Formats: sequence, structure tokens, C-alpha cells
Amino acid sequence: MSRGRSQLASMFGGLVEQSASGARVVTTDGQEFLNCGGYGVFFTGAGHPHIVAAVQRQAEQQALSTRLFLDPAVGPAARELVSVAPAGLERVHFAGSGTEATEAAIKLARAHGKRRLISMENGYHGKTLGALTLTAKALYQTPFRPLLPDVTHVPFGDVPALAEALRAGDGDACVVVEPVQSEAGVVLPPPGYLKEVAALCREHGAFLVVDEVMTGLGRLGAWWGCDLAEVRPDVLLVGKALSGGVVPVSAALATPEAFEPFDADPYLHTSTYSGAPIAMAAARATVEVIRDEGLVGRSAEIGARLLDALRAIAADRAPGLVREVRGAGLLIGIELADASQAGELLLEMVDRHVVVNHSLNAHPVVRLTPPAVITPQEEAQLLEAVDGSLTAMAKTFS
Repeated sequence: MSRGRSQLASMFGGLVEQSASGARVVTTDGQEFLNCGGYGVFFTGAGHPHIVAAVQRQAEQQALSTRLFLDPAVGPAARELVSVAPAGLERVHFAGSGTEATEAAIKLARAHGKRRLISMENGYHGKTLGALTLTAKALYQTPFRPLLPDVTHVPFGDVPALAEALRAGDGDACVVVEPVQSEAGVVLPPPGYLKEVAALCREHGAFLVVDEVMTGLGRLGAWWGCDLAEVRPDVLLVGKALSGGVVPVSAALATPEAFEPFDADPYLHTSTYSGAPIAMAAARATVEVIRDEGLVGRSAEIGARLLDALRAIAADRAPGLVREVRGAGLLIGIELADASQAGELLLEMVDRHVVVNHSLNAHPVVRLTPPAVITPQEEAQLLEAVDGSLTAMAKTFS
């Protein structure tokens, strides 16, 4: 652990996690917290019995493979994921993290001659060097320059700006976009935006990558933001919730045409741990849980209820502190007047035994990503914690 990470932990009391189950996490000193953070990983909750059992069975049988023979765990996991993906995304490359999935997408685009990268201002796509090039934040980029060349960042939601950027080339662009910008502070685009982006990409022969590492698998109250927009990209990025909160795993799903370079040469893009059997067990079981337990519908229902309640609390308790409460499904952002107040809200929530997160690209915004298995009692606990925190802050900052 770095010194900086230790200092950050000390701000929250130096607590050490010991165990977790469902929407609960327990520290080594016996305190129990409601987990509405975890950066979107715990959509199915922590330690879901079906997912844990699947991983345990696989670990006992074969945790990792030789990478020489065929691995029987990869096919069923890919088939399960494709079964809930937008129609036409039939090829899957598994990786270990969202940023690795982004790197795979960049390489697929380049293999098709799409060497210009276009991403959105304040977007977040990871911090490995290629993905970092797309993550338009100088704070993270500057220490590691030079990054990839020929990159343009345009405002999120600005269709004319994207059209202008695409006209600057000759069918040589790869556009990478999120349906909702999570790390930018849960920024929702104008209605129809993603569909217009897809239409522009078709018009200009651009390669379209939709990053649903955070938003996919039900987080927005639909299986995918692409479904809400009726869009099929060339590549769809998946991560976070795909782990089931048990084993890290991500994926890049692609059309057969987009995936063709990887089909033609199996050694063109490889990783020792890609498609690891235990990760495949987690991914397959996670999709089964989300589907069989109706968690996509629960996300939409619970999210709408929480959003209404949180807006009412903010308006009543801290109208001068909270600029806006916004979200979709179980991805909710509370924007404070400034970053210091957002930090104070994080601390107040921890004092009330609820874990939430800050936004990496929007420091005044606190994000809530509750699991879709949250109970009515836990919903009430979350709302009571926000109510109490904002009430206390209103007195401090008045």
C-alpha cells in the first residue's frame, strides 16, 4: 500500500475490512456498514451464494489453465454473456479489468485502420497508457506523457462537436463513449445522444466503442445503456459488475466483423489470465443471478424510488449545499457546491455507517452505487444517513 493510500484510509478512521455479504461490509473492529460504494462492482451484492459456489467448484476442479489446450469454462461464460448482450455482439475477449478491455478495443480499432481516437471530455476509460489517452483528465495524464498520438476530446453530449471531429479525418476514427459518464459525476447526455453518435459513426465510417464497464449489466435499470438508446456498437466494454463481486473479470464484446483480426490470429492480442477458469465461473454465474433474480428490473424500480427520495431530502435539508441529485437506475450522483463539501458528506456518511464514493473526474460529486439486492430496510438506512448527514452539514456550512 502506498503512503498516499494509507493517508486516505486514515481520514476514514483507519478501518480495515474483514468480511462482506450482500450490501454489508464488516470491519475488523466489528463495525458493520451499508455498502453503497465499491465503484459499481457489487451490483449483485458481496459474496452472492450462487456466484461463490460456482467459483469454489471451479477452483476445486481447475483454477487456471495451461493456455495450450481448449478451456471448457470460456465458451459457456461467453455464451451466457452474449445471450444478454445487444444483438449482433457475438464475439468476446475476456480480460481482468475495465482498462484492459479498453486496450483490447483500441487494438481492434487500429487493426481496422482506425488510428485516430475520439473520446469525450471528462470521460473515464481506465489508467493504462492507451486507456489513459482516452481518459481526458490532465491530472492523471500529465505525469505519463507522451501518450498515444492523434487523440481528440470533444464535449460529452455535443453532437456537432463530434461531427466536426469526424469530418477532420477520412474514415480513420475510433469513437469511445459512455452512455452515462460515471466518473464525471453521473452526467446524463441529452435524449437521443448515443443514437446520434452511432449514426455519425456510420456516416463517417468510424469504429464505435461504447464503454459500459460501469453502466452495463443492469446498473442503469436496463441491461445496457445501448439497449436504452437502441444502439449496437462495434465493441461493447463490460466490467465491474461482471465479477459478481468475487473474481475480477472484464470483457470486450464485438461484432464478428470488428473481431475479425483477433479471429484471424489468436496470438495477436493475448493475456495469461484472459479467460481464467475461476473468472469464467464468476462471470457466467453473475449473468445467471442478474437474469434469474430480476435484478435489472429491481435496479430500475429501486433507483427511481431512491432518486425521488434523495431529491426531496436535499431540497428540504440542504438546498444551499446540494446543486443537483441525478442518476439512472442504481447509479446516482449528489453534486455539492464544492469539493470540500463532497468530502464532508463522505465522512458524515461513514459516521452513519454507510459507504459511498467520490467521483474521480468531478470532485464535488458523491456517487451512490447500491447493489440491486438492497433490502427495504437498507434503503431506509441509506436515506436516513443522507438525511442526517445533510442536516448536520447545513448547520456547519450555514
